[in-house]
Amino acid sequence: MSLSPELMPSEPSLLLKAMEAELKQRQAENQLPQYRPYTKQEEFHAAGAKYRERLLMAGNQLGKTLAAGNEVAMHLTGIYPDWWKGKRFTAPVVGWASGITGESTRDNPQRILLGRPGEWGTGTIPKLKIENITRAAHSVSDAVDGVRVTHAAGGYSSLAFKSYEKGREKWQGETLDFVWFDEEPPLDIYTEGMTRTNKTLGPVFLTFTPLMGMSEVVSKFLIEQPPNTHVTSMTIYDVEHYTPEQRTAIIASYPAHERDARSKGIPTMGSGLIYPVEEDSIICAPFAIPAHFVQINGLDFGYDHPTAATCCAWDREADIWYVTKEFRARTELGLPVMTAAAVKPWGSWIPTAWPHDGLQHDKGSGEELAGQYRAQGLKMTKDKATHPPAPGEADGTGGNGVEAGIQDILTRMMTGRWKVFSTCTQWLEERRLYHRKDGKIIKLRDDLLSSSRYAYMMRRKAITRPIENRTNIPQYRPHDEGIGL
Repeated sequence: MSLSPELMPSEPSLLLKAMEAELKQRQAENQLPQYRPYTKQEEFHAAGAKYRERLLMAGNQLGKTLAAGNEVAMHLTGIYPDWWKGKRFTAPVVGWASGITGESTRDNPQRILLGRPGEWGTGTIPKLKIENITRAAHSVSDAVDGVRVTHAAGGYSSLAFKSYEKGREKWQGETLDFVWFDEEPPLDIYTEGMTRTNKTLGPVFLTFTPLMGMSEVVSKFLIEQPPNTHVTSMTIYDVEHYTPEQRTAIIASYPAHERDARSKGIPTMGSGLIYPVEEDSIICAPFAIPAHFVQINGLDFGYDHPTAATCCAWDREADIWYVTKEFRARTELGLPVMTAAAVKPWGSWIPTAWPHDGLQHDKGSGEELAGQYRAQGLKMTKDKATHPPAPGEADGTGGNGVEAGIQDILTRMMTGRWKVFSTCTQWLEERRLYHRKDGKIIKLRDDLLSSSRYAYMMRRKAITRPIENRTNIPQYRPHDEGIGL
């Protein structure tokens, strides 16, 4: 690096300072090579190689807009780093970057891509690659309509800035290679943006904090899950630029009803959330199950939804219930043979509770569904899952009401007596979305929750590990001895 003669200071110390300032300026104007994503950001990028629609759902100030801004810069310039595993364009592209209003588009995607007004070229698009910037004609000061960028393959890419406030009509007409939605769009705007890429089948990606709860767009990605969609969830614990003390302080600064959304990217459910508890209050680190804990599995059969199973342990002395393992799979992986192969390693001696639909007969074989799993070596309980009977009543008379089970589990959560191993990530994801609408439970994405509820209902059938299966652990008398399973 050299300075022009007229800028050359006479003093060595001044020369050094001038060179440092020049280096800092050059780095500011070429940020793209300096981008090093966190694991979750890299996961979001990599998903673009396979999925057309992607959502990076994260808390506030965690780097979601920065991640998308760097990806957009790569597509516009054709410059991809060695670590890149996502979608690649080999020729110039046409794309849109958007936000809620003209002001928010200027302050977020425009700032990330171009830098602040008066500092054009200090964003993710390298200054030397910016051919031209078109100023916006509307009343938003310092807003940009679009930018023309030199592509590595020759020619120019173009990017236009859009906002949702102008309405769906302003999103019509153009054919695009990609669309970036920064902050959550209305469903009609999102659909129109998708339509703009139907000819090219290019990527459409969203980055937002789900403060509007289970909206139509959030439901599309988290509940409906159509083919070719992918969700990356990023929490404050997934980023490295905060210390533990800073994380604690930031989380505490948010209102309680927004805490999960703003720090973990969990949709706000309000009064509709079925288990409205702080997630951290039910999570615990995995540990070896002591010999005196009784254990039982729960199984939820899959038809038009995944088959799911959980392994649960109960510390009867402290009366604390633990969800320790999980399995969830669709289609052929949810068949009895595959499910049994996944569950039996948890312990072939562990009883498995199952719901009333296990009494249904398979149309092909004519065999009861529960019997098919029993034939694969699972230790299925003798009868379907029911709540414990009233004193003096026969077993099986306790009913199988969903609401009664939910209220029992919620009470346990609120009193610190329902814990979930941190490794059961899919169970935790289901809890975040488990909600009511108009007072009714939304029966979607609740497969693991249901399986653990069946296990809890049949806790009277849980047993301790048989003596012959123990190694160097104290011997305890098994609860229930497996009688009447």
